[in-house]
Amino acid sequence: MTRAYGGDAAVAALLIYLIGSSTLDPPGPAWTGPAAVAWLVAAAIALPLVVRRRWPLPVLATVVAAAALATAAGVVGPGVIVVAWFPATLALYTVATATGRITAALALAAALAAPAATIPWLYQRTGVSSADAPGSEVPLWWQVELGVTAVALATAWAIGRLVRWRRALQADAARRLARDAVADERLRIARELHDIVGHSLSLIAVKATVANHIAEERPAETRAALLTIERTSRSALTEIRRLLDVLRADDDTDDGAAERAPTPGAADLADLVERLRSTGLRIDLDVSGTDELPTAVGLTVYRIVQESLTNVIKHAEAGRCRVAVRAAGGEVRIEVTDDGRGRHAPRRRRGGQGLIGMRERVSMYGGSLSTDTRPEGGFQVVAAIPYTAVEETV
Repeated sequence: MTRAYGGDAAVAALLIYLIGSSTLDPPGPAWTGPAAVAWLVAAAIALPLVVRRRWPLPVLATVVAAAALATAAGVVGPGVIVVAWFPATLALYTVATATGRITAALALAAALAAPAATIPWLYQRTGVSSADAPGSEVPLWWQVELGVTAVALATAWAIGRLVRWRRALQADAARRLARDAVADERLRIARELHDIVGHSLSLIAVKATVANHIAEERPAETRAALLTIERTSRSALTEIRRLLDVLRADDDTDDGAAERAPTPGAADLADLVERLRSTGLRIDLDVSGTDELPTAVGLTVYRIVQESLTNVIKHAEAGRCRVAVRAAGGEVRIEVTDDGRGRHAPRRRRGGQGLIGMRERVSMYGGSLSTDTRPEGGFQVVAAIPYTAVEETV
């Protein structure tokens, strides 16, 4: 703002010089009064421009009134009277950019009415004509003077309205981008919620079924299944609360009562595998080089492994599953293989929500994903995700 005031002050000083010079040495008859009056009038016309950005309408009224009085009194340069109205053009431009349509239109009408009334009257009162200044470089006709002044004022107003329209378009585009960003974020959260609820409920259903069938014969395994259900439901609720908190409009009302959990990543795969182990299914986990994974990539790795293992439990009828996650050379490779027999189970169907979610996560980083049956039997999920290693700083 200080820089803007400085620029306006420099413009005002330049206009004071131009107005004073043109009044004392015009193409037509010069001002015959004291030179100090010419400079004071020039200052009165141009100096208010210093604060035009803060008070556009008062500045326009002051500048137009001063220019009109100077024109009516003859303290202007005949032949270049438009110079005395230059400050009014800049003030009118500011009003056109800062006010609404009706206010700007009224300001234009008032700014045009002032020279339309005073310039012809000056020529009529003084009787100035080209004959009085045969050496003048411009014709001393009030029609020309008024026309040039009116064109200057109208042009400044039109440019101001165009600038305001463009600013409005840019502001609207910025608002749309903000709304789109919010919508994208909410969609991402919805997908996260789908993953959390879908995976957790699927596991709970499987464990509940197991517990129901072996409750009497193997109470120890029943208790283990119930413990898995308890842990899975608590973990799911924690993640759901964390994601839904993002959607809350008033973050200040959070009383901190809800349990918070950090975003899961590659370091949490061991806990995930431990929770998903069930009777008759062996899961081997091999993780290496994941310490430098960015948080978002680590979350993607976790979700892909989670989705794959959930599908194994639900559909594969597998006895053994192997999970390998290796990060090296700017790429993390994920392999989940099983020896299941349900080759035509629903999870093999293209277009399932789980596979779509995995593909979207991988494609977001420009990676690749393949899901297919293995020649030796079973099913495999292979994903490769490029990343830039991060270093933890304290």
